[in-house]
Amino acid sequence: MIDTREIGHRAGQSRAYTRQAPAPVGFGLDMIRVPEGEPVELDLLAESVVEGVLVSGTAAATLTGECVRCLDPISEEIEVEVRELFAYPDSATDASTDEDEVERVVDDLIDLEPVVRDAMLLSLPSAPLCSPDCQGLCSGCGTKWAELAPDHTHETIDPRWAALRERFGGTEEEN
Repeated sequence: MIDTREIGHRAGQSRAYTRQAPAPVGFGLDMIRVPEGEPVELDLLAESVVEGVLVSGTAAATLTGECVRCLDPISEEIEVEVRELFAYPDSATDASTDEDEVERVVDDLIDLEPVVRDAMLLSLPSAPLCSPDCQGLCSGCGTKWAELAPDHTHETIDPRWAALRERFGGTEEEN
C-alpha cells in the first residue's frame, strides 16, 4: 500500500519507494510460482498527475517450480516492469472509463498487489524448463533422457501379436 497523502494532489509531485512485501498465497501458476511469504522487491516512483497517481518501476522476486519435461526443481529470478494509473475519486476518468478499466485511489491509499500480481503472472512461462535443451523423461521407464545411454530403447510388441507370443513362447531367436 502507498499513502498518496505523502505525494499530495498537485500534478508534478513525486516520491520514490523501495519496499519489500511478502508474496501472498497463490502468486503464480501450477508449475511455477513465487512461494508464499517470499519477498517481492518493489522499486517504484509514484507521480501525482491531473487524473490521479501514476506508479511506475520494477518488481522482482525469486520463482520456484518444476520443469514440465523432467520435473526437476527450478529456481530463478524474475523482474517485471510495473506502470499503472490510479485515478482519484470523482476525476474525469469516472465518466470516460468503466469501473474495472482503471485502478482507483481509495481513501488516499493505493493497493499495489493486483498490479504487481498481474505483471508477474503475465511474465511467467506457462511451460517452464530447467534448460532449453531438456529432453524430458523416457516414457517406458521414467528415467531422464539425459542420464540414459544414447542407444536406450524399450522393446514394444504390437498388442495384436502379444497373445500369440504368450501362447507360443516368443520368436525362434528367443527360443
